[in-house]
Amino acid sequence: MRIATGLSVLVLGAGGIGHAVVSGLETGIDRVDPFKDMKNRPQGGHGMNFLLVGTDGRDKITAAEKKKYKLGGAPCHCTDTLMLVHVSADKQRASVVSLPRDSYAELPAHTDATTGKEHSPHPVKLNAAYAEGGPHLTVRTVEQMTGVKIDHYLEVDFTSFMKTVDTLGGVEICTAKPLKDTYTGLDLTAGTHKLDGGEALQYVRSRHLDGAADLGRMQRQQKFMAALIKQTTSSGVLMNPMKFQQVASSMLESVRADKGFGTDEMLELGKAMRGFTPASSEFASVPLEEKGFPVKGIGSTVKWDAEKSKQMFQALREDRPLAPHLPKQPKATLVDVAPEQIRVQVYNGTPKDGLGQDVDEALRATGFNTTRAPLNGGPHDLRRTLVTYDPRWDRSAKSLATALPGCELRAVQGQGGTMKVTAGSDFTKVQRVKAENPQTGEFGTVTGDQVVCP
Repeated sequence: MRIATGLSVLVLGAGGIGHAVVSGLETGIDRVDPFKDMKNRPQGGHGMNFLLVGTDGRDKITAAEKKKYKLGGAPCHCTDTLMLVHVSADKQRASVVSLPRDSYAELPAHTDATTGKEHSPHPVKLNAAYAEGGPHLTVRTVEQMTGVKIDHYLEVDFTSFMKTVDTLGGVEICTAKPLKDTYTGLDLTAGTHKLDGGEALQYVRSRHLDGAADLGRMQRQQKFMAALIKQTTSSGVLMNPMKFQQVASSMLESVRADKGFGTDEMLELGKAMRGFTPASSEFASVPLEEKGFPVKGIGSTVKWDAEKSKQMFQALREDRPLAPHLPKQPKATLVDVAPEQIRVQVYNGTPKDGLGQDVDEALRATGFNTTRAPLNGGPHDLRRTLVTYDPRWDRSAKSLATALPGCELRAVQGQGGTMKVTAGSDFTKVQRVKAENPQTGEFGTVTGDQVVCP
């Protein structure tokens, strides 16, 4: 869940700031050696692969912050989030693949990092690899499951995440519906919000908002990472030495990285990624075979779809994008229900010839499933556009009303699933809208520009 901080290491890089500045920052990174004595590793491909690990470390968080953001309890010393980030060889694209923490995994033979006990291969949930063998076993397990060679390892905790967001001045998040989770304390109204570090932590940790649980949380984490990229690349941080040093220093205080990720690597990435935008990033989750895969002694796990996940990781090894390139879309307001799912019958409520046809075409252009056969009906001198709907489809009605600013919403019992729009003389245009959860490409992939605020 704090992985966004790790990704910001890649995005911030050095951005042309200078070797001396970056060298000074590098000395503050806590070093680990996750690749020590590793044998029989996958063959390296094109581009560069990072394993980004978010732990539940909270040692440096104050008592007041723990209470405010509901961070109490003892840490489990395991990974809350794992993401595999592939930076393309031409440094023009970053592919981010979420690895569900409850993924069914088989640990290779190893020595328990805590007890020193020798273990033979055995099944676990993926996040347990860190508890049993730290970064070394985590990397070995991920490489064994994906067939992707890990080039660098980055690990962040609660503290580095919160400080990074605060130093950037907050990150903007949009939601089409209220988000409330009593477990984390998250409480957001529908709309646009500028989240500070603590609020952002609540947002990416929340998993009790709907039935999607961890899978829904991964989608919000990906949305947050895209927003973080947008904030970082649009705020001038990469081109301002003082601001860069301030942000990077805050971020690196609690980051752990492999010994090979040093000044030269940061400079190379930073210079190449100066022109990075949300559209340069793509986000996906490992395709799953079953959401619930019970394992005796472990509990409910999720199992990867063997064929689809193999294709995904092969694409990463071959440095191919996971999502097709899409033309830039005009800005659109987020709505709770996708317009493609909303059936609409348009009526002309004025004497103006052709108004019903104009409204039908405009609604269809932004995605609504119109009948393509507008009718004349009701009053012929309607001033304010009217939307009538069955109360059972109130979410769809609100999404439609967003596309018709200033319209009147009126519930009609028993109307059924088709929305009725009667165009009034106040009609001027249809506001473009899009679903909060965009349509995804192969492997469920979305690009960053699809999920950031309009």
